[in-house]
Amino acid sequence: MRKNLILITLLIISNIAFAQSDKPKLVIGIVVDQMRYEYLKRFQAHYSEDGFKTLMKEGFFAKNTHFSYIPTYTGPGHASVFTGTTPANHGIIANNWYDKEINETVYCVQDDNMASVGSTGSKGRMSPHRMLTTSIADQNRLHTQFRGQSFGISLKDRGAILPAGHTANAAYWFNGGNEGKFITSSFYMEKLPKWIKEFNKNTNQYFRIWDTLKPIETYIESGSDLNNYENGFKDKETATFPYDLMSLKDTNDNYDILKDTPFGNDMLTDFAKSLIENENLGQDTDTDFLTISYSSTDYIGHNFGVNSKEVQDTYVRLDLNIANLISFLNKKVGKNNYTLFLTSDHGAVHVPSFLQDHNIPSGYFDTKQLRRNIFKFVKNKFGDSKLVEGFSSNEIFFDYNELEKQDIEADDLQEALYYHLMQYDNIDRVYTREMLEFTNASNSFDSAVEHGFHPKRSGDILYILEPAVISYPKKGSTHGSYLSYDTQAPLLLYGKGITAKQSFERYHIKDIAPTISALLGIAQPNGTTGTIIIEALD
Repeated sequence: MRKNLILITLLIISNIAFAQSDKPKLVIGIVVDQMRYEYLKRFQAHYSEDGFKTLMKEGFFAKNTHFSYIPTYTGPGHASVFTGTTPANHGIIANNWYDKEINETVYCVQDDNMASVGSTGSKGRMSPHRMLTTSIADQNRLHTQFRGQSFGISLKDRGAILPAGHTANAAYWFNGGNEGKFITSSFYMEKLPKWIKEFNKNTNQYFRIWDTLKPIETYIESGSDLNNYENGFKDKETATFPYDLMSLKDTNDNYDILKDTPFGNDMLTDFAKSLIENENLGQDTDTDFLTISYSSTDYIGHNFGVNSKEVQDTYVRLDLNIANLISFLNKKVGKNNYTLFLTSDHGAVHVPSFLQDHNIPSGYFDTKQLRRNIFKFVKNKFGDSKLVEGFSSNEIFFDYNELEKQDIEADDLQEALYYHLMQYDNIDRVYTREMLEFTNASNSFDSAVEHGFHPKRSGDILYILEPAVISYPKKGSTHGSYLSYDTQAPLLLYGKGITAKQSFERYHIKDIAPTISALLGIAQPNGTTGTIIIEALD
């Protein structure tokens, strides 16, 4: 009898050990801010064999992956990747939005109850408290009884905070200006670890001369270096290579200039390696989580546009960052001990002035003028412009107290503004709160609007601009629409538990978190509406 008990005990222990060893020791979730899907193929000839190509050849390469909501911004994108759902559930409806309860605009990770840690300013007064659901990193923490560690890092606060979730050990982001260091919030800790203080002493090493990594004449996949579609940097007459960051930094917000160069990605990669080393990630049987958001790609895209030599060189260099990270993980954690995925938070549009010069329909929209016209229209139609309380992105918010005072039905104001806005040039579609709350979507565009609409946080009227029409300066690129240039994203899964395959099946960004949940054998994030990508799992 005793021998049988011993045998049963040994079997149980071995099964537990097998189950634990079957899981990756570390999951790395990478978001490349503003990465269009096409960059994987467009610049492929310049990539090394050890970066993007390794992920594409040895991992699962989903070639038809999209965001299923609008607006396609950084905050909603990062939240959606890691919660497995859309703004309609996780509540991060934009980077900033008008808060109807306090009558002011709020930032998606702003938390005035917190204090900065590592900075003398207010840049650390942040937390994930506005995200209403858990992230996959949260679920891993819960599943392991908080033994599994979770960290989020980025140059942007929202890119670090939202993916790491509510239970993270820490989120760290880069505070530029005259400080030039990684900081955090009192939400996570009271003081920075010693290793981060040491890292912060050397961030000035990233002030380098930015010239193309390869001969510029070989960059035939992008436009000319000198053109009329780029902003560039202050105190440099043209937006052309090379850029001497040390000589430009004083007139370009000092350390902030690093964000607009590939050296911001270099710095973040080095920081990620230091974090893995110093926090001992992937060194025991409880899965750890690290989320990395490469932000420089977004800053550079906004500054120079998606067809620029600067964007191409940034991705050629980012490929080396990915190769560097993979090599480090193979040595530190073990090639068969980690799982990595890479995606984006949104894409970007070609610079409309560039498109116009090539006879492609596009344009610019004056949002400030529209808002003035709306106030004027409402005053003329209903006698009081105060019925409209605020604006946020492409949304209009009503003042329900004023509506009640004046005995005006919200439906009447919605209907009037709907027909008024539909007369505007460059406005493609208009949605009212009534349409979104009580009507089922009839097509993918309507569905995208519904998935981005949160009943308590969103506005009462939402308008959408025509393709390639943006409210933005005439140089540089932006994003936010429901169109494929903003919604199609790269998706690469690689490492333990992932099959090597390419697929043209249509998937959504919200499918990533439930897929990783299935791989780890843990509960899905509590607001998940995505589905498991079964063919990605080995």
